[in-house]
Amino acid sequence: MQQFLDANDHARIAEAIRVAEEKTDGEIYAVLARRSDDYFFAAGFVAACGVIIAAIVAALLAHWYWFDLSLPVFGLAILAAFISVVLVLWLVPSVRIMLVPHRIRYRRAHLNAVQQFLARNVHITSERTGVLLFVSLAERYAEVVADAGINAKVEQEEWNGIVAILTDHASRQAVADGFVEAIGKAGALLAQHFPPTQGNPNELSDHLVEL
Repeated sequence: MQQFLDANDHARIAEAIRVAEEKTDGEIYAVLARRSDDYFFAAGFVAACGVIIAAIVAALLAHWYWFDLSLPVFGLAILAAFISVVLVLWLVPSVRIMLVPHRIRYRRAHLNAVQQFLARNVHITSERTGVLLFVSLAERYAEVVADAGINAKVEQEEWNGIVAILTDHASRQAVADGFVEAIGKAGALLAQHFPPTQGNPNELSDHLVEL
């Protein structure tokens, strides 16, 4: 899969993580997703509902204006409309997310963030001080997922500014700059609660993962 960011961007982000972790026992991991779901079935359901509603409206209008339309023709018209919508969704994936409610988009993106937190082993650091910075571009969604050791001392509200940095930069097509700034802010916050101790190992690799 072609990467969204180039090698220089990845190097900048990796260096930002390394520098931030020098000041804390916390571990920072970064993940960038183009999208958190293909949304084919979710968009298909919404489109099917739209076809049904349009068919009901068309039937009512035909009845109101005394327009004679045979049942087989009407049924074939509905089938043709449904097949056309499915083909559009299949051939033009970018259309799908436009049909999906924001609540569903954010739920899928949040689920992806949690899955990445577990899949990348951010949850198994020795002191439970791993934190994931996650951005999903298609949904315009960002989240900070922190492990139990961090949650015991840092409230989610303290991460809101970092989430705002990630979403703001992503909206301006400056994803790498957003990660670099957010990592610096996260490192400073972790340093307040988890200052570095002697012999603290680097338990997670210092790089950005693209999905």
